[in-house]
Amino acid sequence: MLLTLTELKPTIEENVRTALNEDVGNGDITAELIPASDRAQARVISRQEAVVCGRAWVDEVFRQVDPEVQIEWLVEDGGRVERDQVLFRLQGSARSLLTGERAALNFLQTLSGTATLSHEYAQRVAGTPVRLLDTRKTIPGLRLAQKYAVSCGGCFNHRIGLYDAFLIKENHIMACGGIEKAIETARHNHPGKPVEIEVETEEQLERALVAGADIVMLDNFSPERMIAAVKQTNGRAKLEASGNITDETLLDYANTGVDYISIGALTKHCQAVDLSMRIVEGL
Repeated sequence: MLLTLTELKPTIEENVRTALNEDVGNGDITAELIPASDRAQARVISRQEAVVCGRAWVDEVFRQVDPEVQIEWLVEDGGRVERDQVLFRLQGSARSLLTGERAALNFLQTLSGTATLSHEYAQRVAGTPVRLLDTRKTIPGLRLAQKYAVSCGGCFNHRIGLYDAFLIKENHIMACGGIEKAIETARHNHPGKPVEIEVETEEQLERALVAGADIVMLDNFSPERMIAAVKQTNGRAKLEASGNITDETLLDYANTGVDYISIGALTKHCQAVDLSMRIVEGL
């Protein structure tokens, strides 16, 4: 799944509206210290190496604050930047630049942090056929934004939420009455939706394959067991590795022949990129 900015437009508008409501409220009283007629130029730089993501969110912040603010981008989403590199320049009302600054940088630093970490993970498995997937372990309210950032960093998206694909885990299996019943009911309730099921043993894997799962998640299998599981599956379903996969073992798992590895860290362990906006001169 690849989220496009066209598809994300309503989400971006809502993300920004929420951010400005909590930050600006009924007015930026500090920016009001500056005469309304004053105009300024500013630039935003990265204080570290990073993969940039979040241009559309920045653009939307200033569109909602003041549509007359002009933005000149010097890097694309997914572009790599060096320390102290200028990302974009702004010009317009000095008040507007300062009012929009924090919300714009919050989006940019968070999404760039997600993209940067995703790029680092993608590089670790470069040269293998495996796809690294994100999970639902995202910042509340920013799921689609972070999943877009994951793709900008070179990794891939798992299901978006609880509505677009099945992921039948241990508790679901128990409550449904078994692997076969869970898959059968999933097919009946929502035909056409991808059905993925989690297994913990080779016997459960075989039952899931016979029942017709599209994807089987191998939970806490060692690399050796995964190699055997790939042979056992023999193309009958896609396989996803999950659980206790560390930086040190990631490449071992990537070389087992599984199709996917899901990594919650892509979105929940990201560190915001250090960005800075400076007014450079008045107009």
